[in-house]
Amino acid sequence: MLARVILRVVVLSYLIITALNIFAADLSTGVKSLGVAVLTAVFVIQLVHSTPDANRASVPRKCLTLGTQALLTYLPVLLFGAQWGSMAGFLAGSLLLMLPPRLGWTLYGLVGVTMFVPPLLLGLSPVDAFYAGMSTLLTGLVVYGLTRLAELIQELHSARDEVARMAVTQERLRFSRDLHDLLGYSLSAITLKSELIHRLIPMQPDRAVAEVEDVLGISRQSLADVRRVASGFRDMSLPQEIETAESVLMAANVDVEVKGAICDVSQQIENVLAAVLREAVTNVLRHSEAQRCVIEASQRAGSVRLSVLNDGTDPLHRDPSPHSGSGLGNLQLRLREVGGSLASGLAADGGFHVRAEVPTA
Repeated sequence: MLARVILRVVVLSYLIITALNIFAADLSTGVKSLGVAVLTAVFVIQLVHSTPDANRASVPRKCLTLGTQALLTYLPVLLFGAQWGSMAGFLAGSLLLMLPPRLGWTLYGLVGVTMFVPPLLLGLSPVDAFYAGMSTLLTGLVVYGLTRLAELIQELHSARDEVARMAVTQERLRFSRDLHDLLGYSLSAITLKSELIHRLIPMQPDRAVAEVEDVLGISRQSLADVRRVASGFRDMSLPQEIETAESVLMAANVDVEVKGAICDVSQQIENVLAAVLREAVTNVLRHSEAQRCVIEASQRAGSVRLSVLNDGTDPLHRDPSPHSGSGLGNLQLRLREVGGSLASGLAADGGFHVRAEVPTA
């Protein structure tokens, strides 16, 4: 990752500057070699402290690495003096990275204060002492900021990947939910009407022809709906769905009563209510032996309601399909997206009701 590379380059650059200062000083070759070895050790320790989740290490390990870095920071000052001052910045940054905020910032400030002292002991001016202390604090902030920036960039990339996976999952759920709502209703209607046509052909061929026209219309509509689902766009008309539901239920010898009407609602709400009606009618056809079904649409200030009640509930009925049973769950998700609610269950008279309510605002 680029941010990690930048962090390593910055740390290495500080170390190289310190090494150049050491080589420029009037020191023996052995002392200079020792300085390079200590710089290498500080570099390795700093990389460990700048790794992701380094602050989650155990307390003994933190004490070991921070204590080692503190020794490698302060002891070489006795040999190299002011040339070694910038190394305290790495210790200050490590304290911010590894310790809790309150303790880390306190020790960070203490490290900066301690670096004001050596220049004064060496007889340098207060300006030089102030420069040494401020450079230490600045180096600590640079190390801390670059490390946190690298971590944030890594988290951002992880979050972006997770958002992409969630988007794919949501699209799959949408596609499967829409297909369930569309094909479950349409195939049930086509099957029902085909059985009716099979019975009507010998006795009422004219009516059978009319029912064939209905089947063709439903199948064409289903094909168009599936294509719109695949493209991510599908609008449904609630009045048209009520009319189709009435026709399908009547073909199943169910007495249908339609009450009320809904108008002037958004297309999103109309789509949700149309999906509720489709699923409710599908359940009437597949899971009951209803003789009567009431479809009621009502609208009042701030909300709209659609309810479907049938009298043919069979408590012992179990759908043999291994993939059945997700329709009402799909509807709950749809209604939740628009702030609505879904209620279903046995009515007081023993029938089964499905009721959806959606706020218009």
